[in-house]
Amino acid sequence: MSVSAVTTHAERRQAAWLVAAAVPDPELPMLTLADLGVLRAVEVAADGAVEVVLTPTWSGCPALATMRDDVVRRVDEAGLGPVRVLVELLPAWSSDDISPQGRRALAEHGVSPPRPGARRTGPVPLSLGRHRAVSCPRCDGAAETLSAWGPTPCTSLHRCGECGEPFQHIKEVG
Repeated sequence: MSVSAVTTHAERRQAAWLVAAAVPDPELPMLTLADLGVLRAVEVAADGAVEVVLTPTWSGCPALATMRDDVVRRVDEAGLGPVRVLVELLPAWSSDDISPQGRRALAEHGVSPPRPGARRTGPVPLSLGRHRAVSCPRCDGAAETLSAWGPTPCTSLHRCGECGEPFQHIKEVG
């Protein structure tokens, strides 16, 4: 949709959604904010501002400020501003929010995607800190855990027992 063709609030909202959805995640640039599932909503407020709602992968996510700045810049550059980014922590982000395209992109870039089924509806079990078996994104071989913490808090480090390659795994969060 051409920005010059945007005439209604609904068209502006849709155009802003498309722009915000295409913003890459600063820590996992093979994913867009939409593929990661952190882009929750885009609306046009009564005062005319585009409001973009983000839910970070966790409340202390260090990449949130960069996500916010990138969304504001891109939506402004598209001529759709002014822009406000709202952060909503509920409902909490889950690794189940990663789209199927996002899971494929992670694997294609050598990052082990989280298994589906992490979303919880009840209390968090005491076993949350235990590691689940992880498969290599390259050869599907069994992997050993090198570190429960990767370069970002939402990843862990592993090495494949088959091909020997090290890789990151996106932790299941629900």
